[in-house]
Amino acid sequence: MTTVRHWTGKEVRALRTAKRMSVREFAAHLGVSARIVSRWEAAGERIHPRPVNQAALDTSLAQSSPDVRARFSLLVATSTGLEDTDEPGGRVFRHPADGKRMLLVPAGTFLSGLDNQPMWLPGFYIDALPTTNVEYARFVEATGHRPPPHWDTGADTRSAHPVVSVNWHDARAYATWAGKALPTAAQWEKAARGAHGDVYPWGGHAGARHCNARESGIGMTTPVDTYPTGASPFGVLDLCGNAWEWSTTPGSPGSYLRKGGSFACPLSDCAPFRASEAAADAITDDTGFRCVVG
Repeated sequence: MTTVRHWTGKEVRALRTAKRMSVREFAAHLGVSARIVSRWEAAGERIHPRPVNQAALDTSLAQSSPDVRARFSLLVATSTGLEDTDEPGGRVFRHPADGKRMLLVPAGTFLSGLDNQPMWLPGFYIDALPTTNVEYARFVEATGHRPPPHWDTGADTRSAHPVVSVNWHDARAYATWAGKALPTAAQWEKAARGAHGDVYPWGGHAGARHCNARESGIGMTTPVDTYPTGASPFGVLDLCGNAWEWSTTPGSPGSYLRKGGSFACPLSDCAPFRASEAAADAITDDTGFRCVVG
């Protein structure tokens, strides 16, 4: 669940905007006067509502729909948490709910699929790295959600490896808790290939040194930041090999598309224009996920 450690006027404005309420409506919703809400928003980060009002804001956010929480997270990030960087893609922020670093994939057309068909997508932010075991463990601890089956004797000690053995429902539950979403197959592909239809995130040539595929000879997952030379044109890492990643794009009934291949796949199957579908309740040791906002 998206949370706020200390509310300021900045977060108040973001929540009201995310809920698409007027100042008067939002004030009535919280049980305060419209003048107080206006004062909070005008003061921005210089003001902290009283504890009783902080609690009311916590409750309002907790009871909001996943769409509202996703809009709130994006509004907070783009108001102050967003900064320009020198990385490909330009803009990056630290997500306020799960602390993950997210990168901008700007709006525009990209070349999609094996035949490089032009497709336009609105802008969005995507996790720079897949969700790791340590990040998923925080979600499990916070929510009581079922851990991956191989965690029966405790959380996976490979903290920086991608979490695996999670089905589509598990991945979506994490995304909802964090105020994010799973990417569509098209969003994932654009984040991996850039706008110009590169075969792989790093360019047009095959090269097992850029990712953890079958040709790498490792035979298991690796830490998600092991292959910096495999970065996509937007700076996103670990998009090929290591672990398949769930999307929200349906396949056959009861199934969803996975993207990116895994350590068990030949490099050719890890090309971002390819996909593999799996049943929503499938649990495999080479499937994980990352999230998007926007």
